[in-house]
Order: sequence, then C-alpha cells, then structure tokens
Amino acid sequence: MLGIDLDLQAYLERCSDVLRSLDAEAIERLAADIHQAYREGRTLFICGNGGSGANASHFCEDLGKSTLSREEFDDDRIPRLKVMSLTDNTPYILAWANDEGFDRIFVEQLKNFAAAGDLVLAISGSGNSPNVLRAVEWANEHGLKTWGMTGYDGGRLKQIAHDVVHVPLDDMGMVESIHLTVFHWILNDVYARIHRVGRYAPAGRRAAG
Repeated sequence: MLGIDLDLQAYLERCSDVLRSLDAEAIERLAADIHQAYREGRTLFICGNGGSGANASHFCEDLGKSTLSREEFDDDRIPRLKVMSLTDNTPYILAWANDEGFDRIFVEQLKNFAAAGDLVLAISGSGNSPNVLRAVEWANEHGLKTWGMTGYDGGRLKQIAHDVVHVPLDDMGMVESIHLTVFHWILNDVYARIHRVGRYAPAGRRAAG
C-alpha cells in the first residue's frame, strides 16, 4: 500500500503520473466497443472481485441509467444500453460457489444470458482471478468480445483478453481508483456518442454552440 510510505501530496502525484501514462487509445477503443454494443442491441457483462466487483456494479449502474437523458426516462421508444454486472445476483453466486466452486460464479451466468457478439468486461487488479479468467476463456470460445481491466503486470488476463486497459502499478487500491476514473470518462464518452453532443455533435451544432 503506497499510502503507508507516501504522504498525501506524493500519493496524489503518483496517482496523477499513472493516469497520464495510460494508453488513451485503448480507453477510447473500449468506449467505442460499448457504444457499438448499444447500437447493435448487444449486452455488456461486467465482472470482478472485491473492489473490482464494486467497480463492476458501479459501472453497470452508471451505464444503465446515466446514458439516458432525463427526458428519456419515461420514453419506452428510446433504446437502452443492455448491461449486467455478474457480481450482483448474490443467491445465484452463492449457490454456484457453494455447490460447484467459486471459480464458476461468473461463467455460469454467462452460459445463461450471453450470446455471440456480446461484450465482456473483466476487471482484475492482479489479472489472475480464476473466476474472471474462466469467464473470459468461455467468452472467447463462444464468440463474445472480451476486455480486461488490469493492474500490476496484467497477469494472465492481459494475455487472453482480446483487448485491455492496463494500469501499470503495484498497488491494488490505486489501481481500483484509476479503473473507476477511467469508467467515469467512458460513461461520459458513451453518453456523448449516443446523444451526439460535445465532441460528437454535428459540425454545425458544435459551431453554433
């Protein structure tokens, strides 16, 4: 834990340095893939353990609700982003973990709900969580696009996911914080793509604004 040795200013500077070092093109590709899933009516599945599981739930909630404008909340004609956090069905997770093993809690849900062309976002700071890896392996074998969000050296997840956003840092708390920062930018970007605002607004509307 870097905060044991670093004072607050040094800790924040380290976090800022790592944020600036991230592969911006990879983050933009992930945003584009999520928007493409929205346009095609595909489902995004998100999974992770511990703090990464909390990030999976948080990102799922954000994408499911906050890609809509307030005016669209009650308009059933507006298509919605199909997104599901595999961390949130507690009885289902406990049943699989208790009866068949914790490494199956995510992949077995994918077998129920996923289809070829869907998207899996697997979050693992170490990149070596067995249940995350098993889900990604199954998704790769069944025609889903897989993304990894990693830290440390990326582990096996960095090797097997189709694409990855990697945070090169050996501190789990800071890795998880940076993942969440990235997710919030992606949410904003996907919203802008869907609604054609900001940098995605038509040229005439941008000039008028």
